[in-house]
This record gives sequence, structure tokens and C-alpha cells, in this order.
Amino acid sequence: MVKERSAVGVRALVERELESLIAIRHDLHAHPELGYGEVRTSRVVQRELGNLGISFKAGLAKGTGVVAHLPASDESRADRPAVGLRADMDALPITEMTGKAYSSKTPGVMHACGHDGHTTILLGVARVLSKIYRPNPVTLVFQPAEEGGAGGERMCEDGALGGAGRGGLGPAVGRIFGLHGWPQFPLGQVASKAGAMLAAVDDFIVDVEGTGGHAAYPHLGTDPILAAAHVVTALQSIASRNVGPLDNVVVTVGQIEGGTANNVIPASVRFIGTVRTLKAETRKLAKERFFGVVENTCRALGCRAKIHWHDSYPVTMNDSALTEEFFETARAMMDPSKVVRVENATMGGEDFAYYGRLAPACFFFLGLRPAGAETYATLHQPDFDFNDAALGLGIELMCEVALREF
Repeated sequence: MVKERSAVGVRALVERELESLIAIRHDLHAHPELGYGEVRTSRVVQRELGNLGISFKAGLAKGTGVVAHLPASDESRADRPAVGLRADMDALPITEMTGKAYSSKTPGVMHACGHDGHTTILLGVARVLSKIYRPNPVTLVFQPAEEGGAGGERMCEDGALGGAGRGGLGPAVGRIFGLHGWPQFPLGQVASKAGAMLAAVDDFIVDVEGTGGHAAYPHLGTDPILAAAHVVTALQSIASRNVGPLDNVVVTVGQIEGGTANNVIPASVRFIGTVRTLKAETRKLAKERFFGVVENTCRALGCRAKIHWHDSYPVTMNDSALTEEFFETARAMMDPSKVVRVENATMGGEDFAYYGRLAPACFFFLGLRPAGAETYATLHQPDFDFNDAALGLGIELMCEVALREF
């Protein structure tokens, strides 16, 4: 084992790898794949790990997940709990509009959430950690399907954190870290908070059923479009009238489908959306009120509602002690003024939450917005692209939390 940490330093090793890692990131960006279909991406990960001589296990989480393991350099530390580091690999069903030379070659699919950057960062971590003395065993988790597919949950079920004999490799993971590129923060800045970091996510599909007919004679039927419109408006009363003003809940309808012509009242309308909360009791209340509002509003307008509710990602909770260690590690390696403590959780969701159910976890944001830029395309927009200039800091920080004595 080459013990370069004290002689060369993590930062220098990261800088040596950046050019080729940027090329990998651009390649991944040009070949995006949706959740559980990350076949090519998984092969790239496996190729890179194989070239480094790192042990890995593929085929997890419905086939594309990969878990890799670097043992502690000192054999006496081989059985210590491993430090887990996670990256997600999937893209989104969005048509890219960045105009970049490495834009998506897959019609209607792009890396609009920066998972190409996350995967590249973890591959960079693998390169650096494979060259230096490691006081801790390290487990690298490359997961599919973060975007609504709960790939993190599947990885946990397949034993990615459980160690050898339970589906994974090496000793069980005793702590785990994850990151997300964040356009709202400037380049060179990192941010996190203890406790709730991201919201719980619940999804719904509602079919409003009425009686179709001619648009000129609405009194002869029951109009599901009118009922759906009233429901969408009434659902906002959950936030404004059922939940305290200092609590957090978001109810968003993101899609409505119904009708075939301007002079036809359809027999049914479907709308789809999501509910976000930060507390278990608020989550329960929001679900109860959702059903009440939808069913009773539809009934009042002579229609029926069929609700399909999916309890999705839990709240992403950061372990308090581990988050303080993250802050200490970050401040020691970079300008302390660039290490930010977030005051409020974001209402976005993350399936990193599932890992936190099995081991103390810390999730943090990595700034992407270039210096001097007033605006920067945000996540899930067709003109978003992960900032290559953030890769180095992401790799270095993930390496340092893995190397910290505990």
C-alpha cells in the first residue's frame, strides 16, 4: 500500500485525476439512463473500479447497483465499521437544452439533477483512496433510481451496508455520507445541518369520475374537470388552514390529464402530484386531510374520486454527532467561512434517507453556482449542467470524511 497521504496530500492527488475525471463526467452526461436502466453507467463504474483493483459486487437493486470496498490499510483495523460513501447514477425524462458539446445523446433523457457529477466524484474518491493509507475500511455505494424509484431502499434491502455475508463487502457500514450538487450555493461552498435535511415525499394519482356529455349541456352530466379544478384549489387549504404557519407542508399538483375536444365534457380526469412534509405527525395529518378534501369536494360536485396514494421517501435525517464531525472536517481542509450551517430543511426529497435508517448518516450540499453569477440553472431544468469546477472539492471532502479517525 502506497502511503502518500502525508507526503503528497489528498488535494494534490485529486488534482492529478481531474482532467480524466471530467472526461468521464462528460461521457456519463452524454449517455444518461433512467432509473433501474443504468446499464451502461454501471458498466463504466465497474470498469473504473476494476482498473483500480478495487473489490466490488454488481447486480444489486434490480441489476445496476454496485457496492465496492477498500479495506483499512492496517490489518488490525480490518474489522472496524466501514465508512460508507454514496452516489446516485440515474437521469431524468427531460429533453436537454444546454447546447453543450457533450449533451445527451438519448432523446428525452438527460442528467438534469447532476447525478453524473455525483458518480464521477465517487469514482474520483476511489482513485484517491486506493493510493493512500486508509485508517478505516471504506464502502462505496453506487445506486440506481434515486429519482422516484427508491434505489437507495433497494440497495439497503440487498445488503449494501450490511457487509460480507449480508449482501455487501467487508465489515458493515458504521456511518455513511452523501452529497448533492446545489445550484443555490456558490462554487467552493458546502452546507449541511443536523436533523431534518430534506423532506418526506408522498405521491398521489387521483382519478375524478363524472358523467361525460356535450359541452353545451353541462346540466345533463357531472363535469369532472370542474370538480378537479375545485379540488386542486381546495388542496392548498391543507397548508394554509390545517398546518401551523411555522410547520412545513407542500401539496403540488404537477400534471392534469383529461378531455379530448373543446365541445366535449369528458367522463374522467386524472391529476398527479406530490406532498412534502418534515414531521411524522404532519405527514399523517396531510394524508388524512388530502383524502377528506378530494373525496368530499368531488362528492359535493356530483363526482367520484379514486385516490392512489404512495408513501414514498422518509425524511432525510442527519445524525447530529456525525454532522458536527462533517463540519469539523470541512473547516479543517477549506476556508471555514465557506462551510455553511443551513437553518432550514429543503422540501426536496432524497432516498439517501433509507441509509440513515441503518447507520448514522450525514448528507451535505456542494455549491455549483459560478462566482459572480447571479443566476444558475437549477435542478430538474433542461438547461442544468453539473459544474465541473465543483468536482475537486467534492472528491476531496468525501475522501477526508472517510479518512477521519473515529
